[in-house]
Amino acid sequence: MEKAIFAGGCFWCMVQPFDSLAGIESVVSGYTGGTTENPTYQQVKKGDTGHTEAVEITFDPTIFSYQKLLEVYWQQTDPTDAFGQFEDRGDNYRPVIFYQSEEQKRAAEKSRQALADSGRFNKPIITTIEPAQIFYAAEMEHQDYYQKEPENFSKNHAIREDFLDQNWR
Repeated sequence: MEKAIFAGGCFWCMVQPFDSLAGIESVVSGYTGGTTENPTYQQVKKGDTGHTEAVEITFDPTIFSYQKLLEVYWQQTDPTDAFGQFEDRGDNYRPVIFYQSEEQKRAAEKSRQALADSGRFNKPIITTIEPAQIFYAAEMEHQDYYQKEPENFSKNHAIREDFLDQNWR
């Protein structure tokens, strides 16, 4: 098993796209990249800790490759928006690929360049690629949120869905 960490705005919205894919063992909502040990949702949401909301994906690369994870990742984000994602604004919602190894770093860089070269977007691709740091799992009420609170999830997911429909589907 390997791990991948992706940030693409609200972590609630980043679980579902990966959750049911073959070869994915788990998708955990959490926080990474900051300076506070064991941050809480309220601390991260306020932007005081330096953390970014992210998901940690445990996967079997012989069934679902890291390259395929990257393809799914890009199609969940606006890779041209450095100041958050959709209705979620601020550094704690910025798009980031956190790599676990030099191999993941090279794959992410190649994937980002391919997206930039594709001409799909009129603005530069600004998603950063950074070394993975300590990942803190979010509180239990934030895990699998799309299943626990489908009505609230759909409401919070609407702007993202509109963008994804217009730009990726």
